[in-house]
Amino acid sequence: MRIVSGIQPTGNLHLGNYLGAIRNWVKMQDDMAAQGGQSLYFLADLHAISMPHVPAELTANTREMVAALVACGIDPERSILFNQAQVPQHAELQWLLNGTARMGWLNRMTQWKDKAGKNREGASVALFTYPVLQAADVLLYQATHVPVGEDQKQHLELARDIAQKFNNDFASEENPVFTLPDPIIPPEAARIMSLRNGSAKMSKSDPSDMSRINLTDDADTIMQKIKKAKTDPEPLPSEKAGLEGRAEAANLAGIYAAMAGTSVEAVLADFGGEGFGKFKPALGELLVETLAPINDRFVHLRADHSALDAILKAGAEKARTLAIPTLDKTYTALGLVRG
Repeated sequence: MRIVSGIQPTGNLHLGNYLGAIRNWVKMQDDMAAQGGQSLYFLADLHAISMPHVPAELTANTREMVAALVACGIDPERSILFNQAQVPQHAELQWLLNGTARMGWLNRMTQWKDKAGKNREGASVALFTYPVLQAADVLLYQATHVPVGEDQKQHLELARDIAQKFNNDFASEENPVFTLPDPIIPPEAARIMSLRNGSAKMSKSDPSDMSRINLTDDADTIMQKIKKAKTDPEPLPSEKAGLEGRAEAANLAGIYAAMAGTSVEAVLADFGGEGFGKFKPALGELLVETLAPINDRFVHLRADHSALDAILKAGAEKARTLAIPTLDKTYTALGLVRG
């Protein structure tokens, strides 16, 4: 069993990133190690250039993401952690798969429609062919499983379609070039909303830093942000139905449940009838208990560029070793002559 998953390198990582993706990667890493499987996690820096970007920020964000992943529990000795740009086989395989992918398939991608908007003629070719690179990302390593959220299901289906068509056209059923990866649907992650507006997602782009818990926040900052988080004057209800129409209360209860590894119902059973004057300090302490050690490691790692670069270099070497046999088979299947 081999899991492959990628994440775009973005700055200002916050609680939503941790609970939404990173914590789940750590669990999968541990599960794979226990089962004798393998997990590959990559920073999708080649995907990042499909949209306008600032090169210096991409470099900084790539290193910051490595620091965050390691601080949160990704172990470069137990997982293969790397960035796409150091494994040129990703881009090579994408080009080879462009001959199999079809314009009609890519035109139907909802993320293409959403990101390109009305100005499709002005969007980059990289944005249009983004899903083919995603297919290459997983097919290159003969991934058996890929964790996908709702927004990525369509892209994994495309990867399977490309792999199936390539195998049908250029290989045999007995000796396929590509493994068709199966989806892993992670446990539903808590939808973490803004601390200032319970109807908006927690986001790094929100101009108010008080709207989010950053992985760089120290204990005092976390406690202050939770203390000032927007709420209503009513006490917490004893049952989940009582949170209807109370977006901010629901958000804080959901954060507590996600951090404690329990259900919102269980949280309300403990705190139902209590005011936020009691609940907020308990939530703040729970966040500090979990995030303070991550923050300490993150801040230390983030400053050590040479150590971060060494992690990426070592991971890329391992990834290339796994990637080359698949790429060689692909060139051969297509009839391309190489020296």
